[in-house]
Amino acid sequence: MKADPQVQRRLLDLQAIDTNLAQLAHRRRSLPERAELEALARELSSLEDDRVRAQVAVDDLDRDIARLEKDVDQVRARKEKDQNRLAAGTGPARELEALQHELVSLNRRQGDLEDAELELMEQRETAQGVLDGVEQRLAETRDKRAATEQRRDEALAEIAKEEEFKRGARQPLAADLPSELVTLYDKIRQDTGLGAALLTAGRCGGCRLELSGADLARIRKAAPDDVVRCEDCRRIMVRTNESGL
Repeated sequence: MKADPQVQRRLLDLQAIDTNLAQLAHRRRSLPERAELEALARELSSLEDDRVRAQVAVDDLDRDIARLEKDVDQVRARKEKDQNRLAAGTGPARELEALQHELVSLNRRQGDLEDAELELMEQRETAQGVLDGVEQRLAETRDKRAATEQRRDEALAEIAKEEEFKRGARQPLAADLPSELVTLYDKIRQDTGLGAALLTAGRCGGCRLELSGADLARIRKAAPDDVVRCEDCRRIMVRTNESGL
């Protein structure tokens, strides 16, 4: 393939743009915010599990407290009924005596229930504190995720803006070059990441290897408009006065 030496040198301008585009693509893939968001997603999932467990603990205690309150109310109602009957003083003496014994038993039962209820209420206060702490961490982590998402979106918008600018510069440059040369360059670039490189001091700028004497002799014999390629990496080598030929 042949191309004017000046045209070949413009391949380096095209390669510079494509290198920048590749760097921008890598920057997009490796944004630190992406890793941060993945870590935050795992943290939020774990915190949500903690919240569910803490909520279940509070709900269970609420249910137990409600049951005890119901039992206390029943005991109080029974006591009130017995006290009213005892205060009326009607009925056989044996029955009134039995009511007195039952009141003693009911008082003891009420005391036990209220002690148990008090203990459960203390446990609920502790459980509620755990739940409040988890919900606070959840809120803080969600705020952190929102801030990280905003930073990510701003970074992506900046990258997209730079890519648009680079592609805008690439299109007319590529269109102004021979289509056959651009096709070859694009194929090599897609395969290796670099389509054209400068030949400097007898060294290929693509693979960074020093050319052998035979390769240098071959290139010296090539016409200025010949498109020469590296025997090792197959990239197009652009010749200048600094090529060491």
